Amino acid sequence: VTMEMKDSGSVVLTAYHPHSPARIPGMEQSFVQDIPPSHSPTSRRSLSRCRRINRMLSNESAPPAFSRSNSQASMDSTSMEDFWCEVESIKESREDGSEEAMLLEFKPADEGELEAEWLQDVGLSTLISGAEEEDGQALLSTLTRTQAAAVQKRYNTYTQTLRKKNKHTVRDVRDIFGTSDSSPTFETVPVSPVSSNGIQLPGQKPVWKSVSSKSCLDCGIDKGSPSITEELSYEVSFSESITVLPKTQEWPKNQRFKKEDSALPKFIVRKSRFGLTEVGDLSPEDMKKIRYLSLIELTAFYDALGVELKRNRVERVRGRENGLFGVPLTVLLENDQKKVPGIKVPLIFQKLLLKLEETGLETEGILRVPGSASRVKNLHQELEAKFYEDTFDWDQVRNNDAAGLLKMFIRELPSPLFTVEYLPAFITLVEKISKIKLQLQALHLLIMLMPEANRDTAKAFLQFLKKVVVNEGKNKMNLWNVSMIVAPNLFIYKGKRANQQEMQAAATTAHIVRLLIRYQDILWTVPSFLISQVRKMNEAAMNNSKRQLMFDKGVRKLLRRKTMERERPERPEGAVTFPPYLQSDIPEGVIRVYAPLHSKVSMAIQLNSQTKAKDILARFHCENSRGSSQNVRGQIQSLHEIGGNIGQHCLDPDAFMLDVYRANPQAEWVIKPKAS
Repeated sequence: VTMEMKDSGSVVLTAYHPHSPARIPGMEQSFVQDIPPSHSPTSRRSLSRCRRINRMLSNESAPPAFSRSNSQASMDSTSMEDFWCEVESIKESREDGSEEAMLLEFKPADEGELEAEWLQDVGLSTLISGAEEEDGQALLSTLTRTQAAAVQKRYNTYTQTLRKKNKHTVRDVRDIFGTSDSSPTFETVPVSPVSSNGIQLPGQKPVWKSVSSKSCLDCGIDKGSPSITEELSYEVSFSESITVLPKTQEWPKNQRFKKEDSALPKFIVRKSRFGLTEVGDLSPEDMKKIRYLSLIELTAFYDALGVELKRNRVERVRGRENGLFGVPLTVLLENDQKKVPGIKVPLIFQKLLLKLEETGLETEGILRVPGSASRVKNLHQELEAKFYEDTFDWDQVRNNDAAGLLKMFIRELPSPLFTVEYLPAFITLVEKISKIKLQLQALHLLIMLMPEANRDTAKAFLQFLKKVVVNEGKNKMNLWNVSMIVAPNLFIYKGKRANQQEMQAAATTAHIVRLLIRYQDILWTVPSFLISQVRKMNEAAMNNSKRQLMFDKGVRKLLRRKTMERERPERPEGAVTFPPYLQSDIPEGVIRVYAPLHSKVSMAIQLNSQTKAKDILARFHCENSRGSSQNVRGQIQSLHEIGGNIGQHCLDPDAFMLDVYRANPQAEWVIKPKAS
């Protein structure tokens, strides 16, 4: 991020992404009181500039006509000083001309293009192409009322635009979905409470279990001032749960958005009988469907709140194809997986985090106090040359230098770690809707939209930041301090001229980082209403396939020859093949669990209303405590639900198995190590 001061006192924030392989790391400035008088003239000039910027943002210096949003009005000059000093130090680290800063270009959108891209992004390209694809029909069949309305709104805008441009004949939505009403609507799923994984059981009421979010227990909560407790439920879609439209007016100037940790509420997550599911617990195919549904739900959520869902159209920047810094995450992972198969976070990023966790968590001012610019430059060059040869000496790296390298790695990614397409949308929501719960729900859906490589790397980074905050007593870095330092390194600002919106984004992005750190355990959990919709989507696709098969004479003959065989669902990737004698029919309420890595590979288990996944794991462990190999006994085993209406699902140990079985009676049940 570059910043320059003009005589008028305005600030110009310009988005960039570094493209040159040779980089000089950011040299962060600390708080004013931490900078000794012996610093260079450049540092003193930076300090003065930081002070002037903060005076611009303070209430006292703002002109009467300067209307401030909730995030902006809440931040006084001292609370934002670290942020602006970090921005300035990033700029100064590049002033010697040894590296280039490249603008991240935002493409202008023609009328109708955003709607067309949106339909493609949610898996409904069939509505644009006119083809009748089963996946699109299956997706549409799962939508709730608000989700269907969001799809219809975008499709209507798209078709109206095409008709105006006279590009080609556009199919009417009534022709696609067989509706005859003059105001066409999509067939939607009822919004009545259903069991979280897709099937409403006759006469069954949902049973709840309160679970405190782990990220709320020790993330800098002021013990003397307990935070507000609120409940979260994943059973009903967020957009459907909005019954009263919140006020979207800006907060009054005298109302502060408090930076104290205790000002953030503590959320209690409602844990159903199906347990909780993390993003890594589902198959890649099902996570792809989760992304489709998350974007539809996010759009419906914004529509329900009356807030515009703004989106950036970004020109993709190609990074380097080898090396460590400035290389796309997917390329890094592809290279690293040749050394460590199955790795999900780049090795260099893991090593930097490990170095800081081992020796730097208690270092005062970690992340904020800068390392030596010359040392970090040399370490950067040495890492590029020696890291993959395993000849780099990590003992020579000081903690502050490692922190500088970590931030440098994040800044130099060709595409931001947290993708910027919907960043304007979230900034708008935070500035207009003051309720933290609604902000968190929107952020939750944005996390579900992230590419897998970005999400896994971001998760590792946020877990590290949480550890930094936990050690506040020794490193003097509380949640707000860390958020201010990290925000300029994560988020990109774009602007040709200084304006109020750009300055407001500073406080807002710091608040976003604060939410990411504080509530990260919640954000990595897949909302159960989305899993329910994935199950219904898979069931609809299977039903479509069955109907198609019935028209195939050859298949029909084959089926007649096998009428006495049990019909089994298509075996997804990861399923285990067992001998026919283990695949016989079993009574209702009894499941056969397979454990191919154990000495006893199969066991029939009678389920009752209290049987949990962990009970089945304990039974297998007891039966195999002597016969299994030492390697198997040392691994953490999990019970997996495979096939039927789900691809693959690693079950929560607290999941009640009779409920899961009834939701997916055609599944196979396999005990194996959980994917790391």
